[in-house]
Amino acid sequence: MAVKLRLTRVGKKKQPQYRVVAADSRSARDGRFIQILGTYNPRGEPSVISIDEDKAVKWLLDGAQPTERVRKLLEITGAWQAFTTAKAAAKVAK
Repeated sequence: MAVKLRLTRVGKKKQPQYRVVAADSRSARDGRFIQILGTYNPRGEPSVISIDEDKAVKWLLDGAQPTERVRKLLEITGAWQAFTTAKAAAKVAK
């Protein structure tokens, strides 16, 4: 099973809000997911992003692949930097 970190749409018509989720790559966009990692509201001024860094890093270390947009959100929140640091530390420990 390939796990992806991606956005799933929630909210009303013409007022999108998104959840950042870990989901099986074969499931539908708004379908079944494994775990919610955070939220993204592009309509706020500025955009509101809240991602649980610990959960995101855990999934990334376990091999989950983020979509392009989720990777950018992770870079903005600093979770991507935490992942690269943890990955480098894991390589040194081996």
